[in-house]
Amino acid sequence: MSERNLLIISNDFPNQDNSYIGGIFVKEQVKYLKHHFDKVYVVSPVAHGMERLRNTKHDDYQFDDVQVFFPRYINNPLFWNHGRFMWVNLELRAIESLIKRERINFDLIHAHFTWPSGAVAVELKRIMGIPTIITEHTHQTLYKAIRQKNRHFINTWRDCDALIRVNKKDISQICSCGINPSKVHYIANGYDPKKYHPISMDRARQLLGLPTDSKIILNIGRLYEEKGQKFLISAIGEIIGERDDFICYIGGSGPLRHNLEQQIVSLGLEKYIKLVGFIPDEQMYLWMNACDIFVMPSLAESFGIVQLEALACGKPILATRNGGSEEIIISDRYGILAEPGDSDDLAEKIHMALDREWDREAIKQYAERYTWENISKEILCIYDEFI
Repeated sequence: MSERNLLIISNDFPNQDNSYIGGIFVKEQVKYLKHHFDKVYVVSPVAHGMERLRNTKHDDYQFDDVQVFFPRYINNPLFWNHGRFMWVNLELRAIESLIKRERINFDLIHAHFTWPSGAVAVELKRIMGIPTIITEHTHQTLYKAIRQKNRHFINTWRDCDALIRVNKKDISQICSCGINPSKVHYIANGYDPKKYHPISMDRARQLLGLPTDSKIILNIGRLYEEKGQKFLISAIGEIIGERDDFICYIGGSGPLRHNLEQQIVSLGLEKYIKLVGFIPDEQMYLWMNACDIFVMPSLAESFGIVQLEALACGKPILATRNGGSEEIIISDRYGILAEPGDSDDLAEKIHMALDREWDREAIKQYAERYTWENISKEILCIYDEFI
């Protein structure tokens, strides 16, 4: 029997020790897809200077039968607006050189993100005649591309063999750009049940050194405007006038940390809100199990994998109607939805969530439909059309 080999191209991919976690969901997906191939090759081009900017180091590595490569290439930020063909060409040349040098053979290309990985992948398809599938993960970038009828995105979608979108609601918008509906598929993201599963709340708190006599509200995400932490802080400010039986922990790093710290101090909330910074991957499940509710106040999300990870630990979600969360929180058995950017509504829903008795087992069982094992089966069905 001949070998079946898969090439993954991704804008981001974690380094070997996951100290850089960009594209971590791609790595988690690959861990399950690899069982169905003889070899999987992951290519994540890195522009010269990006490692210094990120303060990271990306060395090629291997896990199981997966080989991960970070070919370097020259890029210019101006190419985003002018000369995108140059961006694609430079990445393409770096990948072609890698394929030739390492003698990489593959039967299928799966690119994550339309730009630039998808655009590079369809150029590789044109040269080598290899079927190409793209998964689109973004939200604001996608909506802007659709609104502006961006030819780079539309041409890439037209030229690929299949396009996967991680939520349902955007598929009609993608097809409105002249994309054949038969090639556009909805497949959600997933989670690893080996990493995310219930343990004792008291045990999780003990291991993290957290108080056991208060309810815990948890948010984990990048500290960016679109993630909406400032609305969560404002909501906590409204709640403490009525109750003080909780602490809110916000995990994550980003450019808004100083602004959020100032907001907490100005509202006198230092006792009730703690910014805990970056949470290592190996501690994530402890934080999920330590909390009473997980809050996701984002203004926009394409999906929101972190919600699945909390659900898998039996924790209810309080999320905004941000585009992705309402496709996960489909029943009030699993969580509550609030309006995005509305601190008053968020405060009211936090009250409700903290006071309610949740069926943790029902929440966990619901999450199981999103395990990577189940999600990978859906992806493999599409792969099988082309291999």
